[in-house]
Amino acid sequence: MEVKNKLYQNQGIHVITALFTVEQGVVKVLLIKRKNEPFFGSWVLTGGALYNNESLEEGAYRELKEKTGITNVPIKQVKAFGRVDRSPVMRMVAVAYIGIIDSKRVRLLKESRNTQDADWVPIDQVPKLGYDHNEILDYAVEELRKEIIHSNILKSLFPDGITIPELQKTYEAILKKKFDRRNFRKKILSWNLLEDTNTYQKFEGNKPAKIYKFKEKIEEIDMI
Repeated sequence: MEVKNKLYQNQGIHVITALFTVEQGVVKVLLIKRKNEPFFGSWVLTGGALYNNESLEEGAYRELKEKTGITNVPIKQVKAFGRVDRSPVMRMVAVAYIGIIDSKRVRLLKESRNTQDADWVPIDQVPKLGYDHNEILDYAVEELRKEIIHSNILKSLFPDGITIPELQKTYEAILKKKFDRRNFRKKILSWNLLEDTNTYQKFEGNKPAKIYKFKEKIEEIDMI
């Protein structure tokens, strides 16, 4: 590598997180409104430039904290986006992450040094975003749909446990697919994804339903 070669210069890295939640059966993504150029006043996914003294994940967590106030949410790296002109300032490669969290458990920072607003927006109502963030979001949504049937990613959405009816409603919202109640219950329990808490609660006014928690470690499961 020739360090002085101009083709190596003026490049950087963006760390971008598509953070999701589910509110009353509606899947939402966290967006922030930029206070600076480029894309002043535009909504974007949470993120920014990586510092040269931090790892990719450290940078993603720092950006989440600085611009939304959110901490302690599990995130997973999903893809790099490297279109040469994706930033009008300089060559910036974006490394994207996804995560999901219960929005009621966090106090959202509405304004920061670099943002003028932040909000949870239904994924089917997302406006034109700055940079290539619509493309990143589309990919992130598909990755989320894969993750909920291959991992325990929903654990951070329901840390205190969940009933099978509530879990079915969440799967249907994210996957945009309806399931037969009995078949869903049989399928989800066959994955060995959940553990019984031996407690009950009512869901949507019906008779008490058993509460389950996501296991810490699971084996890979088959798709629905």
